[in-house]
Amino acid sequence: MLAAATLTALTLGTAACGDDPQPIPDPTIGITPLTGPMVRIMPLGDSITDGRTANADGAYRVALWKQLTAAGVRVDFVGSLQNGPKELPDHDHEGHSGYRIDQDDAQVTQWVKASDPRIVLIHLGTNDALQDYDMPGAPARMSLLIDHVMAAAPEADIFVGSLLPLEDHGAQTRASLFSAALPGIVRDKGAKVHFVDMGAAHMTLKDIPDGIHPGTAGFTKMAKVWSDALKPMLTAAPKALNRAPKPPRRETPRSPEPVLRG
Repeated sequence: MLAAATLTALTLGTAACGDDPQPIPDPTIGITPLTGPMVRIMPLGDSITDGRTANADGAYRVALWKQLTAAGVRVDFVGSLQNGPKELPDHDHEGHSGYRIDQDDAQVTQWVKASDPRIVLIHLGTNDALQDYDMPGAPARMSLLIDHVMAAAPEADIFVGSLLPLEDHGAQTRASLFSAALPGIVRDKGAKVHFVDMGAAHMTLKDIPDGIHPGTAGFTKMAKVWSDALKPMLTAAPKALNRAPKPPRRETPRSPEPVLRG
């Protein structure tokens, strides 16, 4: 749901009897409209993208919206799911709570084709690490998912983020090994796939109240890393990013996933 509204100047008014009509002040004076590219962005992942937790509703999407719109970018989040706080004007996303890489991959072609994103933000693998689900095969699963996104949206730029700190020591070790493999995977995919090092957020477990999901401060740090990765492309070739906004979608409530899942 595109949330950027067009401000219209007031053109009607009344003049005092016998006086010449007085000009009506233009309420748009001093307001800088968002005239940059309209960018369809799909946040793809698990509950760290969904954000339907007690820690921070809307996850990093809230701060990312604010940071990109402040830079003059007209953001159009896309995806089959919708949730978030009132301060986030666009609730669409593809963050499926509790999902591993293979579970997102099973439907990602359908999701991407339906939403036609220009940019896809991928943050996946946390649940693989938490469940110790075939971690030696996790890099190959991520590689396959990226291939499917590329095939479904050949024009899209794909940004793949490394995993955040986890409180459980074993899960953290597995997550670190997986994250270390991501740059090599991304390198092999060509110029339209980009690695995003979430270590640049300098996040600690103090930013992650339940040991898995960041709180508001942590998600703000995470959003800044996404934003810093996106801005060079958004400012370099804005016309190539233009997309028509999607029609508004009625938000469908659903039950939250257990807190202890990524």
